[in-house]
Amino acid sequence: MSNSSELPAFSHSELHWHSINWELMYQRVRGLQVRIAKATLKSDWRQVKQLQRMLTHSFAAKVIAIRRVTENRGKSTPGVDGAIWNTPASKWNAISKLSRKGYKPKPLKRVYIPKANGKRRPLGIPTMTDRAMQALYLLALEPVAESQADRNSYGFRPNRSCADAIEQCFVNLSRKSSAQWVLEGDIKGCFDHISHEWLITHIPMDKVILRKWLKAGFMESGKFNPTDAGTPQGGIISPVLANLALDGLEAVLEAHFGKKNTKASYKTKVNYVRYADDFIITGISKELLEREVLPLVRAFMAGRGLQLSKEKTLITRIDEGFDFLGQNLRKYNGKMIIKPSNKNVKVFLRNIRDYLNSHKTVPAKAVIAKLNPMIRGWCNYHRWVCASETFKYVDYRIWKMLWQWCRRIHQNRHKRWVKEKYFKTVGERNWVFSAPKPNREDGYYRLLNAARVKIDKHVKIRALANCYLPDDEQYFERLKMQRLKKSLAGSMKLWKIVERQDFKCSICRQQFNSQDEWDIHHIIRRVDGGSDISSNLTMLHINCHRQLHNMTDGSPSTPIMFI
Repeated sequence: MSNSSELPAFSHSELHWHSINWELMYQRVRGLQVRIAKATLKSDWRQVKQLQRMLTHSFAAKVIAIRRVTENRGKSTPGVDGAIWNTPASKWNAISKLSRKGYKPKPLKRVYIPKANGKRRPLGIPTMTDRAMQALYLLALEPVAESQADRNSYGFRPNRSCADAIEQCFVNLSRKSSAQWVLEGDIKGCFDHISHEWLITHIPMDKVILRKWLKAGFMESGKFNPTDAGTPQGGIISPVLANLALDGLEAVLEAHFGKKNTKASYKTKVNYVRYADDFIITGISKELLEREVLPLVRAFMAGRGLQLSKEKTLITRIDEGFDFLGQNLRKYNGKMIIKPSNKNVKVFLRNIRDYLNSHKTVPAKAVIAKLNPMIRGWCNYHRWVCASETFKYVDYRIWKMLWQWCRRIHQNRHKRWVKEKYFKTVGERNWVFSAPKPNREDGYYRLLNAARVKIDKHVKIRALANCYLPDDEQYFERLKMQRLKKSLAGSMKLWKIVERQDFKCSICRQQFNSQDEWDIHHIIRRVDGGSDISSNLTMLHINCHRQLHNMTDGSPSTPIMFI
């Protein structure tokens, strides 16, 4: 595989973003990532360094990095230079900017976002060029991070989620013989205080580039501020750097208390689960966690420039329960039950109330368009635990807020008139908040009912599975398929379409994830007589859909092969 010399291989007529063969690009990058992961497992760091250099200099990796930063949520948020790449031409021209030689990152743009406790979290927004460079080097660093990661670390890792971490907590705490005490760890300003020298010494990547990112500084109120510690929240590569800094604590605990399912571990019952910078450690007694586990954790964190928060680091008995990742874990008469935490429910309902209070005169259909994604996202997060009663309570509270919202608009109308205008009967459901669809008889937009979201059992990922190793490839394909099936469970038509495609995009041939954004494309356009039957539909990634329309240029005569 050659490096930037691949660029002239495209003829003049093909020098266009939408002419890129994405399937080939992903194949080339994937091949190098597999080799990096294998070399990491052998601790062949010289080979890792050579392969990382090949990857970061390759044309394929550069275009994938650009595609990632121009399709994520922050694609329209500029850095200090005000530049965004929102056209195919700007994306293509960006390829030549991703060069190590002469690269100098610009300062981050500092912004603040509100936290649940009322405080504000600082975010550093890099420029598009710096984001793309971070995405490029992340392609080379992530296989190393995955091959070295703690078994029970679940945050900011491919194919892992909060639901996996919660399920592992259930495994560690649900049995009668399980540990009864839990250490809830909270790292004080994790992203802001990680030691730069530790990162530069221990992170297996280009040290020159890493030092430039860490020392780039940030702009706030027109003033430049240097950075002496921490990795900026907002950078694409920052979560992986933080994971690498925190990885190793599980091995330290196992060295002192024994590996899981050994005689030593049965005596202490010390188990560890981490999601990003939040973690819990179980133990057989409060004294064990206070006198033996806590000093080990503090010493480990101190070596990386970090310290635990005295106020938020707690030791709790499982019968009293504790909150972790928005869930409440507690044993009731010896039975482990996990529910959405009261704090999380209150924050969710407050967000809905704030929206309704600030949008007192918008049409009902706009309210439904805003609230449905909020309700769906919150319910999908909690659908893997005992949330049925909470969902019913949330429905009641939302109905009450909507009734107040309607009454406030129509203060001079009778309650029956308000009810008939906004609340309909759908099957056996009464009081369904609805809004008429324009130009359609008996057509209505409906507010999503949380209680109708199906509670399901989450299948936890295998702890040692590595998505960059060929031995685990089939396992991850099955896992993605199962999770995609659950996310599409409400639509058999969509399931039929994606199953026909072998769960892969018809253009780039990459397997769909349940988190992917996708479009439905008509193979024969409706204006040319095509119908909405499933055989005439195909599921595509949003960028691939755009690319397809650019290739066909609106012409029905252009042949496109769907595999």
